[in-house]
Amino acid sequence: MKALILAAGYGKRLEPLTIAVPKPMAPIVNLPTMQHNIELLKKHGLTEIIANIHYHPEQIENYFGDGNDFGVSLSYSYEEELLGTAGGVKKMAELAGGLNETFLVLSSDALTDINLTSLVEHHKEKKALVTIALSKVEDIRGFGVVLQDEAGRITGFQEKPEPADALSDLVNTGIYVFEPEILAMIPDGFHDFGHELFPKLVKTGANVHGFQLVGYWNDVGSLEKYIRSNYDALSGSVQIIVPGKKVSSAHWVGERENIDPLARFEGSVIIGDRCRIGRDVYIKDSVIGDKCVISDGAVVTGSVLWSDTSVARRAQVVNSVVGSFCYIGAEAKVNDQSVIANRTIIRGGMNIPAGTKLPPNSTA
Repeated sequence: MKALILAAGYGKRLEPLTIAVPKPMAPIVNLPTMQHNIELLKKHGLTEIIANIHYHPEQIENYFGDGNDFGVSLSYSYEEELLGTAGGVKKMAELAGGLNETFLVLSSDALTDINLTSLVEHHKEKKALVTIALSKVEDIRGFGVVLQDEAGRITGFQEKPEPADALSDLVNTGIYVFEPEILAMIPDGFHDFGHELFPKLVKTGANVHGFQLVGYWNDVGSLEKYIRSNYDALSGSVQIIVPGKKVSSAHWVGERENIDPLARFEGSVIIGDRCRIGRDVYIKDSVIGDKCVISDGAVVTGSVLWSDTSVARRAQVVNSVVGSFCYIGAEAKVNDQSVIANRTIIRGGMNIPAGTKLPPNSTA
């Protein structure tokens, strides 16, 4: 059984981080989101994988290659112009020489530990043409809501309703199981599953089922959700690989690190490979990427720092995300809900206001 990964989108909701990095490569606990999804596929025996790519495709190809280092066979479908979710799947199937059996589609920019085996078994048990994995969410704003009958068959959709108008709290996760007949129903060119094909299929009475997943799912569609997904991984709420050596109940430390004995960690903390952590540093509930330098007296709380970033002496990063190759100057402070994209310099003593978003290569 083959798996198709949707990895061609821009990830606009995570800008400015995704201006320089495709969303599937945004790290969660120091590994790309797409890598966690590949590990999930492999766990359930799905090792023949095709991914569609478009935005910064070289970053995805250079990292994953042919998939051999990750225990899978991975090939790519490059889209010069975006084809939408359904159009992208059709092109991937054509590049595979056609698909003649049940196949699975997985979005690469969400984090989940769903039981894919149970999903496929449910699909076959219901003899469905399409099975959509569904997740119950507390706040349905920004999601497509799915309606089902008592047998689990999908009867309709609501596109991003207001909470008072929502008829369900189940949303489409972007994880699907298809029979190969679906491919003939997708027209050439741009076509979308959620907005176009699925409503049409339901309207014509096709056997489209929903499967409410048991497990964790986060669409990682905002800064808050991105930070939350990292913390959920640290706390064990989602079952994914956390790199590094677990040195206590909630602390992971990478290889060849240099950590001063007077540095303090509290809550859940990951320190990546080849990091330098200085004297009197305080880190709480945060992820520190590979090859980062956190200098004497610096404070990092509730934040995610990508690789190769330096936080100078007595600087502070609070509840924010800092991209790769950034420099936070001495005694500077990055305040709540800020996003500092790759290769940005924050000069010494600067106080970055809460909610600031700096694009790549900025100086503040």
